[in-house]
Amino acid sequence: MNLLERITIDPAIRFGKPCVRGTRLTVGDVLGSLASGRSEADLLQDFPQLTHEDVLACLAFAAERERRLMTTCPAA
Repeated sequence: MNLLERITIDPAIRFGKPCVRGTRLTVGDVLGSLASGRSEADLLQDFPQLTHEDVLACLAFAAERERRLMTTCPAA
Protein backbone atom coordinates (compact mmCIF):
# COMPACT_ATOMS: atom_id res chain seq x y z
CA MET A 1 0.00 0.00 0.00
CA ASN A 2 1.22 3.46 -0.90
CA LEU A 3 1.67 5.45 2.32
CA LEU A 4 -0.49 8.29 1.02
CA GLU A 5 -3.42 5.87 0.67
CA ARG A 6 -3.51 5.79 4.48
CA ILE A 7 -4.64 9.44 4.51
CA THR A 8 -8.27 10.21 3.69
CA ILE A 9 -10.24 13.40 3.25
CA ASP A 10 -13.97 13.21 3.98
CA PRO A 11 -16.04 16.37 4.39
CA ALA A 12 -18.14 14.56 7.01
CA ILE A 13 -15.12 13.79 9.24
CA ARG A 14 -13.26 16.57 11.07
CA PHE A 15 -14.54 19.19 8.61
CA GLY A 16 -12.67 17.58 5.71
CA LYS A 17 -9.22 17.76 7.26
CA PRO A 18 -6.83 15.01 6.13
CA CYS A 19 -7.15 12.09 8.59
CA VAL A 20 -5.46 8.76 9.13
CA ARG A 21 -7.70 6.19 7.43
CA GLY A 22 -10.24 4.64 9.78
CA THR A 23 -9.67 7.21 12.53
CA ARG A 24 -10.63 10.77 13.38
CA LEU A 25 -6.98 11.70 13.98
CA THR A 26 -5.87 14.40 11.59
CA VAL A 27 -2.48 14.66 9.96
CA GLY A 28 -2.16 17.93 11.89
CA ASP A 29 -2.88 16.16 15.19
CA VAL A 30 -0.12 13.63 14.56
CA LEU A 31 2.42 16.15 13.28
CA GLY A 32 1.59 18.63 16.03
CA SER A 33 2.19 15.97 18.68
CA LEU A 34 5.53 15.05 17.18
CA ALA A 35 6.51 18.72 16.77
CA SER A 36 5.73 19.40 20.42
CA GLY A 37 8.32 16.84 21.42
CA ARG A 38 6.23 13.74 21.96
CA SER A 39 7.97 10.61 20.78
CA GLU A 40 6.44 8.32 18.21
CA ALA A 41 6.40 5.58 20.85
CA ASP A 42 4.30 7.76 23.18
CA LEU A 43 1.95 8.66 20.35
CA LEU A 44 1.47 5.01 19.41
CA GLN A 45 0.89 4.08 23.04
CA ASP A 46 -1.75 6.78 23.51
CA PHE A 47 -3.46 5.97 20.19
CA PRO A 48 -3.26 2.19 19.71
CA GLN A 49 -5.21 2.46 16.46
CA LEU A 50 -2.17 4.19 14.92
CA THR A 51 0.74 2.30 13.41
CA HIS A 52 4.27 3.30 12.55
CA GLU A 53 3.20 3.32 8.89
CA ASP A 54 0.39 5.78 9.74
CA VAL A 55 2.93 8.17 11.25
CA LEU A 56 5.10 7.81 8.14
CA ALA A 57 2.02 8.47 6.01
CA CYS A 58 1.39 11.74 7.88
CA LEU A 59 4.99 12.80 7.26
CA ALA A 60 4.73 11.80 3.59
CA PHE A 61 1.46 13.72 3.21
CA ALA A 62 3.01 16.87 4.67
CA ALA A 63 6.10 16.51 2.48
CA GLU A 64 3.96 16.09 -0.63
CA ARG A 65 1.85 19.12 0.30
CA GLU A 66 5.03 21.15 0.77
CA ARG A 67 6.34 20.06 -2.64
CA ARG A 68 3.07 21.10 -4.28
CA LEU A 69 3.15 24.50 -2.54
CA MET A 70 6.71 25.15 -3.60
CA THR A 71 6.00 24.34 -7.24
CA THR A 72 2.88 26.53 -7.43
CA CYS A 73 4.14 29.66 -5.64
CA PRO A 74 5.09 32.58 -7.86
CA ALA A 75 8.76 33.54 -7.96
CA ALA A 76 9.71 36.42 -5.70
